[in-house]
Amino acid sequence: MTRGGRVKLQDEPERKCIVSGETGPKGGLVRFVIGPSGEVVPDILERLPGRGIWVSADRALIEKAAQKGLFSRAARQAVKAPDGLADLVAELLARRVIDLIALARKAGDAVTGYEKVKEWLVSGRAKLLIQAEDGSERGKAKLRPPAGENRLISWLTAGELGLAFGRERAIHAALAAGGLTTRVAEEAARLAGMRQGQGARETDRQFGGETAGKDM
Repeated sequence: MTRGGRVKLQDEPERKCIVSGETGPKGGLVRFVIGPSGEVVPDILERLPGRGIWVSADRALIEKAAQKGLFSRAARQAVKAPDGLADLVAELLARRVIDLIALARKAGDAVTGYEKVKEWLVSGRAKLLIQAEDGSERGKAKLRPPAGENRLISWLTAGELGLAFGRERAIHAALAAGGLTTRVAEEAARLAGMRQGQGARETDRQFGGETAGKDM
């Protein structure tokens, strides 16, 4: 088991965190590159050119890297980490998770709404349960995630989850088996480490939502 609750795959590439010094599967870290003007740029999709600098998907470690000049040390040149770098990474990861859920929905592998989610859970079609962190605790307690490890995501807000389904808010969602579901779980694990210190109200404001008060 790795940081963020991910299970290490045998052939998964590993990278070393410049802060902790720990080596682990790259899926549990965030890649950064140095932009043309010497600024630190998060590369969530790992597609930007340049030498990658890796930090574990942990809010405290990314903040430390920015504050202690560890990006400059790793890059072997003076670089500038933007203010609020950890917040930016958290926002980018949240958008990545939302986009992946939306793709699963378009493929027919994701549903929202209490009754539809319950139906998928009872029938065994649901392989991953997502519940908004600011939803009604009473309502959320009525649904149990599928059996197995890492089958529940509970750190998206209702506003964020709603975006994936083209609505203002959503409290419950379920995803069927498939590659997109695996990617949602992986990216959500990285997001979990970045949500430390961020409340539901703060993150919901970033995505234009409201704190949810009832089931949807």
